Amino acid sequence: MADSSFDIVSKVDRQEVDNALNQAAKEMTTRYDFRGTGASIEWTGAGDAEKILLQAGSEERVKAALDVFKEKLIRRDISLKAFDADEPQASGKVYKITGTMVQGISTENAKKISKKIREEGPKGVKAQIQGEELRVSSKKRDDLQAVIALLKGGDFDLALQFVNYR
Repeated sequence: MADSSFDIVSKVDRQEVDNALNQAAKEMTTRYDFRGTGASIEWTGAGDAEKILLQAGSEERVKAALDVFKEKLIRRDISLKAFDADEPQASGKVYKITGTMVQGISTENAKKISKKIREEGPKGVKAQIQGEELRVSSKKRDDLQAVIALLKGGDFDLALQFVNYR
């Protein structure tokens, strides 16, 4: 019998992020505490260099705008580990926060994950790094379930999804 396997990836649905961003922007235009603060949220850049830019007239308002956006991400089942935001920076009379959506598993994180699987996972489970994802395989499906449970309990500072389970 062939080995069973699954892939560990760290991907974010761009459309869901876009929906969360649009909902946050709409809420900022209607909420009373954002009136007259110049609070806004938008995409900047293009392609892989795409970032999310939040700006407002004061540091506290830009942080509140960030909280609104994070709330919308959570509602759309997007892990906050996938969103990396900088500290507020003053730019003239405006405070700005730049954030990026983290995609893919870095080689360093992939090594940490495969080491954890080797050390704490069931025997006979193999983890291979394949670009920005990991392929985990085993003869027993129960072992794969145990690995998924192990990784969900671990803290890797990135959002993990388990796909292609077969």
